[in-house]
Amino acid sequence: MPSKRLTREESRARTRDLLLEAAAQLFAERGVNGTSVEQIAERAGFTRGAFYGNFADKHELVRELLQRRTERELAEMRALTAGEDGDERLREWNRARAEHLEQWLALRLELLLHALRHPEVRPALAEREDMARDAHAHAIAARFRARGVEPPADPQQLALIVHALEDGLLLQRMLAPDRLPADVVVDAVALLDRLWTRD
Repeated sequence: MPSKRLTREESRARTRDLLLEAAAQLFAERGVNGTSVEQIAERAGFTRGAFYGNFADKHELVRELLQRRTERELAEMRALTAGEDGDERLREWNRARAEHLEQWLALRLELLLHALRHPEVRPALAEREDMARDAHAHAIAARFRARGVEPPADPQQLALIVHALEDGLLLQRMLAPDRLPADVVVDAVALLDRLWTRD
C-alpha cells in the first residue's frame, strides 16, 4: 500500500523538525558558533535554501529549539509526576537521561554560551528557565498540599533552589559518573523535601 502523501504544511513541518534535530546534534558536537547553516542543512539532508525557507537565521532556530525542548521536557515531567508512583517514574527517567547525559549537557551548555555571547537570544532562554521553574514550583506546591503542610517559603523560591541544584548535580554526575548515582538529582530533591516538610 503506497504511503500517504504529505500535505505542503506537513512537509514543511517535517523539514523544520529534521533541521532542528540536526542542529541539536551539531550544537552538542561542535558548539553553536562552530556550526554553520550549511552544516545543519547537510546533516538534515537539505539545501541551504531549505534552511532559509524555514528560519530567518541561526538565532531563530536556536529560539525554536529552546522552545520545543522546554515544552517536551515539561510534558514529560508532568506525565512522570502524575499519580501515586510518580517518584519512581521520575527516578527511572533520570536513570535513562544519565545514559545520554554528556550530549544533553553539551547542548544545554552550548545554548547558555550562545545566549551569553548574543544578548538578543537571552529572553528566549530566560523564558525557558521560567517555564522549568514554574513546573518545579507546581510540583512542589502540590506535594505540600497533599501533605497538608505549609511550605517554608514561596514555592517559586523553592523551585529556584531545586532547579539550580539539578544543574549543578548533573555537572557533577557527568564529571564523576562512577561516584554519583544516575538518580542523584532525585535523591537530593527527596532530601530537601524531607527537610522542608519536617515539623
